[in-house]
Amino acid sequence: MAEEEAPLAYIPEVILKKRKSNEDWALKRKAQYEDRQSALKKRAKQEFIRMPEDFIKQYRTRELDLIKLKQRTKRNRPNLTVTDTKLLFVLRINGKKEMHPRTRKLLYNMRLRKVFNGVFVIANKFIVEKLEKVEPYVTYGYPNLKNVRELIYKKGLLKIDKQRVPLTDNNIIEQALGKYDIICIEDIVHEIATVGPHFKEVTSSLWPFSLNKPEGGLQGTKIVYKRGGDAGNREDHINELISKMN
Repeated sequence: MAEEEAPLAYIPEVILKKRKSNEDWALKRKAQYEDRQSALKKRAKQEFIRMPEDFIKQYRTRELDLIKLKQRTKRNRPNLTVTDTKLLFVLRINGKKEMHPRTRKLLYNMRLRKVFNGVFVIANKFIVEKLEKVEPYVTYGYPNLKNVRELIYKKGLLKIDKQRVPLTDNNIIEQALGKYDIICIEDIVHEIATVGPHFKEVTSSLWPFSLNKPEGGLQGTKIVYKRGGDAGNREDHINELISKMN
């Protein structure tokens, strides 16, 4: 007698429908993946084609920045008005996309590596010459005691072993700056606000202040402040900007 064939296993219709749905979904996902990969390759090819033109445009823009830097250096300008304290607060307000490497180096030397970083400096001839060279990328002026104190209390960070340490412990301040008779946060405020004998040591022990973007942003960034822009010397009006960004 011939062996009887085993009966086929019964598969419920709901499972068959689910399998079909899964197969359709898998095919759809595969098609989407292939379309996405094709689009990425096409975009990469287009970007590669545009790259030489973009490179030339960027190069020309940066060379123009260098030319303008040299022109600003040669221009005869009235001397910067210096207040009794001789204290300046310098704030970087522009990025590096159109910046020549020489301009970037000057900003880095002033510890202004990022947009909206700010530092305290002494208003002397050396600093003024630097500020003139990088004018489209910074704004500066004379901070009042209120803003000096608030910046240090709210944004002040000590540089200890390349780490950022908040100014919340006078013991840490004394360990870092005690040799200059700076033992608490108010001593830091006083030394900076009065441009004391250890101003350089104290400011170099602090990280650059990282300010918030002002509400509504900045308008006409590279235009000089006195002409309706944001760059350059604001004198006492720097305090209004600090208050918005602190």
